[in-house]
Amino acid sequence: MPAPVPQQRDVPAAETTDAPELTLLVIEDDPTGSFPVAVPPSASGPRIRVRTARNLTEAGRLLTDDVDCVLLDLRLPGNAEGRAEAARVSGLGRADELAALMQVLRMAPHHAVLALAAQDDAELAAEAVRVGAQDYLFRDEIDSRLLNRALRYAVQRKRADLTQHQLTESRLHAQETVRLERGLLPTPLLAGSDLGFAARYRPGRSRALLGGDFYDTVRTPDGTVHAMIGDVCGHGPDEAALGVELRIAWRALTLAGLCGDALLSTLQQVLEHERQNEEIFATLCTVDISPDGRRAGLCLAGHPAPLLARAGRAPRLLPQDDGGPALGLLPRARWPRRQVELGGSWNLMMYTDGLIEGRTGRGSERLGQDGMVAMVTEQLDRGLRGEDLLEASLVQAREWNGGDLTDDVAVLLLSREEHRTRKRGGGAPRSRPRVPGSRPADPADPAGARPPRPAPSWWTPPTRTPGAPAPVVQRPPL
Repeated sequence: MPAPVPQQRDVPAAETTDAPELTLLVIEDDPTGSFPVAVPPSASGPRIRVRTARNLTEAGRLLTDDVDCVLLDLRLPGNAEGRAEAARVSGLGRADELAALMQVLRMAPHHAVLALAAQDDAELAAEAVRVGAQDYLFRDEIDSRLLNRALRYAVQRKRADLTQHQLTESRLHAQETVRLERGLLPTPLLAGSDLGFAARYRPGRSRALLGGDFYDTVRTPDGTVHAMIGDVCGHGPDEAALGVELRIAWRALTLAGLCGDALLSTLQQVLEHERQNEEIFATLCTVDISPDGRRAGLCLAGHPAPLLARAGRAPRLLPQDDGGPALGLLPRARWPRRQVELGGSWNLMMYTDGLIEGRTGRGSERLGQDGMVAMVTEQLDRGLRGEDLLEASLVQAREWNGGDLTDDVAVLLLSREEHRTRKRGGGAPRSRPRVPGSRPADPADPAGARPPRPAPSWWTPPTRTPGAPAPVVQRPPL
């Protein structure tokens, strides 16, 4: 027959007190015989509601969320698990006497706990506080006034401990966020380049730290600037981690000299080995800009085409009808590389579909690529460039959508201003090594007298027939 649940008793307080009511759970084998719960506390104390339990089994049933504090008699026996935990945390070898306390601390991690000990066992009482109790009381000295004060102190101390723990977790969480964002949103490697760079990233999930979108930009020793932006399908942490892996793999392969079809084929192998299931795929857009900044090679793997805005011309989308499939869809896919003329001054915006899938404020109509082009054109006409252009575009897209965009959004902007490039000494980056066979610089030439050096002839890969394997681009040794 199950033991009857003991009745709750109220410890009365003065009628004039406005202090909040506190609930105390007393765990003692004979609480009515030796525990003075009937004596009223001071007038300034809170009203105390007392529940009593004769063992830990009863305590487990009575320990609800409205309990503020637990008063435990250390004489109660604990189970083997409690003794093992006490032996692990206690250095005094008193595992048996602390076993019940360790069980209560495990059962009530968010409740204040008071230890009840004998007068001649101060050492055990102090050890109880060390392993997790908020305070201790001696059985022979306890009265209602002391109980009231100890109860309030224990509750406030526990709340302070929980708050401190939450603050520590928040600080560690923020530090982890910084480390994760550093991996997801890398610093571009553009030292020596005359191109401008700006980027924005916003995860779509509520309170998310990371998303499946990713991007990167690096400049190789030959002066070519390589940029990419991609999107892993899905919105969870696994997709975010896969995006980081693909970005790191792209940077390593690019610095190793791969580009175009050879690079994307290798990235697809990385995706196939790292994804959680065969339904996961990723879209990708890669651009490699010639050292003189006037031409680019474009590869699309199921990704929206970039937007190009040139001086004196209306912004337009780059061709996307001859791109390849998304990574992970077809085992032997090919990704042709299209050459694009950029000109002298230009802005090239790469983005993920989270930007164009937002609504326009007119019912269910999507922004789409045409709407995005019109939006960016309006911002360019206002004279916005770089970081300001991206921020204004994202703000406008969010306003038209009527709130935060639901999908992850990544936007990357590369830009070149020819008049500034000429002032700095020509279109080619100064740190680019000389191409073998080219005419060396003449010290007698006045500064600025020689026209900008054209891109090396080996930069544009040879054309190939459809279905043929991708050509290997041979580059001169550095």
